Amino acid sequence: MSEQFSLDGKIALVTGASGGLGRHFAGVLAGAGAKVCAAARRMDKVLQTVAEIEATGGQAFGVEMDVTDSGSVAAAFGLIEEQAGPVTVVVNNAGIAGGKPALELEEDDWGRVMDTNLKGAWTVAQQAAKRMVEAETGGVIVNIASVLGLGVSKGVMPYAVSKAGLIQMTKALALEWARHDIRVNALAPGYVETDLNREYLSGDHGQKQIKNIPQRRPANMTELDGPLLLLASGASSYMTGSIIAVDGGHLVSAL
Repeated sequence: MSEQFSLDGKIALVTGASGGLGRHFAGVLAGAGAKVCAAARRMDKVLQTVAEIEATGGQAFGVEMDVTDSGSVAAAFGLIEEQAGPVTVVVNNAGIAGGKPALELEEDDWGRVMDTNLKGAWTVAQQAAKRMVEAETGGVIVNIASVLGLGVSKGVMPYAVSKAGLIQMTKALALEWARHDIRVNALAPGYVETDLNREYLSGDHGQKQIKNIPQRRPANMTELDGPLLLLASGASSYMTGSIIAVDGGHLVSAL
C-alpha cells in the first residue's frame, strides 16, 4: 500500500511555498520521495523552505515565481526543467485572503484576490499542462481550494468566489485534460491552524467560528497530509475532477 502513495522519482512543484501550508506541503511531498521545487515571490523565504526539507534528508530547490505574471511562471518552469527535469506533480497552493464586508470592497481588493487565487492558479496549471502534453509525461495537478468554495461566510466574498471558481476550474480542466493523462483534483481545507492565524483562532471571533465546526477544533496541518498524498500520487489513479473537503464536518454542520 505504501508504494501507491510513493512519489519516488517525481519532480513536484509547490507554489506559495514560502511559509504556512505551502511550506508544509513541500515537506510532505519531499518526505514521500519527490524532488520538490519550492516556488514563491520571496526567495529568502523559499530558501528557508528548501533548508528545512534538506535538513530532514529530502531533496528540494527553490525558484522565484509570481503566479500573477505569466512571464514569471513560464521562466520558473524553464528553470525547473533545466535543474531537475519536467514537472509531473503540481500543488497549486499560492493564494491570498482578504476580509471586508462586500459594501466596503474596492476594485483593487477584488482584483488582488482574483489575480492570485484564480488567474494565478490557471496560469500555473496551463503552463504545467502544456509542458506535460509536449513531453508526453502525463501528470497530476492538485489545486488547493477551500470549504469557502463550497459554502459561504460573511466578510470574505472575493476569497469565497475565487475558491468556488477554482473548484469549477478543477472540474473543467479534469474533463479536458484526461485524454492527455493529466489528472486535476482539488483539496478543500476548512480552518487549519498555522502560524499566520493561530492568534486569530485563539481570540473571541475565532473561537466563535470554531464552535460551528462539529469536531470543535481547527485542523492541524498534518491532518492534510493523507488527503494531499492521495491526490498527488498514483493511489488516486482513477480520480480526476474530485474535490476532497477536510473540514472537521464543517460543511455538514446543522443549520
